[in-house]
This record gives sequence, structure tokens and C-alpha cells, in this order.
Amino acid sequence: MRIAIASDHAGFVQKDPLADYLRSHGHEVVDCGPATDARCDYPDFADKVARLVARGEVERGVIICGTGLGVALTADKVAGVRALPIQTVEFARLAREHNDANVICLSGRFVSLEDNEAILDTFLTTEFAGGRHAVRVEKIMREDDPDFPGVPMDFGM
Repeated sequence: MRIAIASDHAGFVQKDPLADYLRSHGHEVVDCGPATDARCDYPDFADKVARLVARGEVERGVIICGTGLGVALTADKVAGVRALPIQTVEFARLAREHNDANVICLSGRFVSLEDNEAILDTFLTTEFAGGRHAVRVEKIMREDDPDFPGVPMDFGM
């Protein structure tokens, strides 16, 4: 599998070891930076990974920051990307099975390298379940449609 990886300064300590881990399991890795642990802005690197996934140049994306939260917010704004912050193996399984996640956002500060490796294994080997989940993913991925009435904002209050 071809996988893009990036981090910010907070996730940098795990980026290269995770890239090596992926390579050792036969994956081709595209390193989207940064090259050092100097302070940087995570949106710059998360966006690079997300755009590679959205264009189909890679099959999956991995982004590491301090928590995984900021990079998930950034990556998920790119059309075609389903990015989720993941801290457990079970969440990784569910992200793939239920949401067909194509970008995983990891915590470099609160999750160990060994746990992130196990999370990646699950993320990369779990298939999307389809079925009722496919309908939900389709709704998530639907672009704004001015003719779609959406959910009524009057909740009976």
C-alpha cells in the first residue's frame, strides 16, 4: 500500500519510526515532512497528506501531532478525506469498519510508539464493512446541496 505520512514538531519524534515501521511491513511511504523537529504549523503538513489521499496518489494517510486532534480537523476539510483522531486499536478498527477512514491522526505525546504501531496495523488491515455504514459514509461525504433541505432546525422548542 502507498501511504503518505507527516507530522508537526510535537509528533516528529514518532514520524520517522512509524515510517520505518510501515516500510518494514512492505508499504511504500511518501514523507510529507517536516524534516526536523523545529516548531511548525501542523495545518501545512496535514493538508499535504490529505490532498495526496484525495487525489488518489496514495491509498491512506498518517498524520502525527501532539494529540491528533488539530491535524484531523485540518485533513478532514479536504473533499474526499475521512480523517479521524485515533488513540486505541478498537477505535482504529471502528474507524475503518464504520467510517471507511482513509487518514488516521495519531497522538505523539499521549500514545506510545508501540501502541501507535498496533493502531496502524489495525487501521491498515481492517476492511470497510459497507452495508448500513455505506449509506452513512455517503451522507457524510455529500457536498453542500442548496436543494437539500437538511435537518429542520426547529427541534420543537
